[in-house]
Amino acid sequence: MDFNALYHANFKLLDDAVTDWSTLVKHLADLKKDAEEDLHKTAVKADWAGVNAQVSQQFIGKTAGEFGDAHTQATTIHNILRDTRDELKSFHQQLTDAVSRGQKKNLTVIDAGGGKFTVMGNTRPDWSSDPSGNTGATNQKDVDDLRDEIQGILGKATESDNSAKDVLTAIVDQSRMGFSDASYQDRDTAAAAVKEADELAKLARKDPDDLSVEDFDRLNKGLKTYANDPLFAERFTTDLGPAKTLEFWTGVSDPNRGNWDLGHQRLDQFDDLQRNLGLTLAHATQSDSTAMAEWKRKMIDIGDQPIYGDRGGPMGFQVMSNLMRTGDYDDQFLKDYGTKLMDTERKLTGKGEHPNLMWRLSAPSSWLNRIGDDSGNDPLTGYLKGLSNSPDAATDFFNQQYVSKDDPDNPFERDTDGNGKKGKVSLSNFQYLFEERDWPQETNLHGDELITGRNNLALALEAATTGHPAGEIPTDDTPPHSPDQANLMRALVNSVSDDPSRVKDHSYMSDSLGQIGSEYLPDIHRAMADGPTVKDGASGWNLLYPLAGTDAKLDHSAVTRFLVTVSQNPEGYAALHVGEKAYTASLMDYHLNPDLPADQRYPHDAHDTITSLSRKSGEFSGLLAQGRQEAVLGPAAEKDSDYDYAVSQKKNFISGFVGTGVGIGTSFIASPVVGAGVGGAAGTVTSMVLEAFYKDDSGQYRAEAGHDIATRWETIKDSTTNINYAAAHEAAKAHHADYTDQIDTWVSEGTATGFNDASTDIHAMAKDMDTEIPD
Repeated sequence: MDFNALYHANFKLLDDAVTDWSTLVKHLADLKKDAEEDLHKTAVKADWAGVNAQVSQQFIGKTAGEFGDAHTQATTIHNILRDTRDELKSFHQQLTDAVSRGQKKNLTVIDAGGGKFTVMGNTRPDWSSDPSGNTGATNQKDVDDLRDEIQGILGKATESDNSAKDVLTAIVDQSRMGFSDASYQDRDTAAAAVKEADELAKLARKDPDDLSVEDFDRLNKGLKTYANDPLFAERFTTDLGPAKTLEFWTGVSDPNRGNWDLGHQRLDQFDDLQRNLGLTLAHATQSDSTAMAEWKRKMIDIGDQPIYGDRGGPMGFQVMSNLMRTGDYDDQFLKDYGTKLMDTERKLTGKGEHPNLMWRLSAPSSWLNRIGDDSGNDPLTGYLKGLSNSPDAATDFFNQQYVSKDDPDNPFERDTDGNGKKGKVSLSNFQYLFEERDWPQETNLHGDELITGRNNLALALEAATTGHPAGEIPTDDTPPHSPDQANLMRALVNSVSDDPSRVKDHSYMSDSLGQIGSEYLPDIHRAMADGPTVKDGASGWNLLYPLAGTDAKLDHSAVTRFLVTVSQNPEGYAALHVGEKAYTASLMDYHLNPDLPADQRYPHDAHDTITSLSRKSGEFSGLLAQGRQEAVLGPAAEKDSDYDYAVSQKKNFISGFVGTGVGIGTSFIASPVVGAGVGGAAGTVTSMVLEAFYKDDSGQYRAEAGHDIATRWETIKDSTTNINYAAAHEAAKAHHADYTDQIDTWVSEGTATGFNDASTDIHAMAKDMDTEIPD
């Protein structure tokens, strides 16, 4: 900061800028409110269909979000400008006061150019005869003190100005298009984040063998504190660099590296460091800065290389993938990373012809994962966990081709037309990973097989097919299923149908598959209906099971095998069982509403509507009952109590979205009357039916059915009938219907027929698979 610039500073332009930004913040606050209250909420409630359902609603949601980000960024910029202006004014006043005090001591401050200044003493000739004894001599100490004081003021002003410039530049660089959501109440907070990032990156760049326990503690605490701070994350990550990131984590986590102090005093905190580092890196990848773009490019580039170069070590992918187990990484980075990762998998397996020996745990292997029991040597395990938090990237990844049937080195052959002759087939990443890959085997300290890889595969599939992170529930902002998601769902159902052992042998995947199924209930019910649409001038199943997004166009027999297979696991069963009850209740409320627009009505009377809904509910429930029966009475020997417990746990889960306007699955129903989901029904009919369901469902098998197959079948049929009674009665009451005395007959008729349909499905399935179903 130049002496003259600060001493003669005119703050009018800066005052005007602060005022302008303050005004802008107020205007953006109004726009943000309008965008959220009017634009976004109206879009959520609108009747979207076709392309609009997949594009327009999502676009409007993102646009409304941009107003929020614009307000956030403007507020942050205003705060930083305000604080910097106030500080510079303070430094200006301090400088003016210092010069004034110097003048009283006969000192003059002269601008020497180039940012420099000189302090000089004044000497008046007449002072030599001053009777007071003042000789006019300048005190050198006064000169030095004033010089140091002014230098200190200028130094602090320079730091204030530079830190504001750095922080403002960093904020603007966060988002190449649109606005950043980086929020800071003042300039010092933002500047402190950047400073801490520089200091922690310097620590992390040390040789891991030289890291002290104190260094570890500071890094772990700092990363935990600032993991979600966008400026910190970007600065720390780019300061550290891709190669040093890999060397740092490997050096800390791998006991073969030999940092005795860390291994013995902080081993129990390695998992926390892995989480905090992963969260920080994930947040950093969301930045659009030039430095971060180069970081991402370089990280992918070195992914297939040993991290120590000629000295060996694990591959970059093996290390980085373990840091993807936490956080929400940038979608495009994940896509590009996954493309190079699968290319490396192809090279190391002969395109899938043999196991990947390079990514198996062996004596010289590094221990790269501290979250869970697996060693982390298979990078697909960590990468798939990362995809489970990034639905769009997951959908893209699974739909990518792994190998083409036209590739002469393609090792995969199948009989695709049933003529007994095999030919080469193209496989997607989904098909390769779900059906063909030889997953590296690891065991825990007790000798039990570890399931992390395939379990993370199931989580990633959950995100890829549903459009929201695995383990979460759909919200109003979750877009309807896209064509890519629907295609993946169809491939998943067909794969399970073709070979149920793909799930039965790995039943721990069923909780995710059950959740997936519960969010595709319209598609599943349409498949079971097997009927023409209203467009065909016939029965109108498409209106009975309205759908906002892309229909997965599932096959009836494939759906049968999928439901029976997934429901052989308690968690998979619970997701489907509870979801179907809520869905049927939603549909009853929707279709019995007399205000439903004519073009959305199922073209039949209340009798046929209630009977049809009860019938498909019965068929669905019968298929689940078969799966549960096979699990409890078959070799798996599951316990009914485990099923009851799993269902009871869904009660808390489902309460999270009854009333959100979405229901169990994304956009069950699209209507201007009830919004994009079950609307009013979610808080009334559906919630009351679910309450009755939980009272009726608990412990029914243990109390009544035992192991008698016929009794078990009748028990679940009676239970389903009762719940359908409740759904139809509550919906009819809510809409003041005059046919309530006939509802029980209609429901009983439909549900019984549905269970007969399920029995037919099951015997057809057994015939196709050459197995026997006991009567």
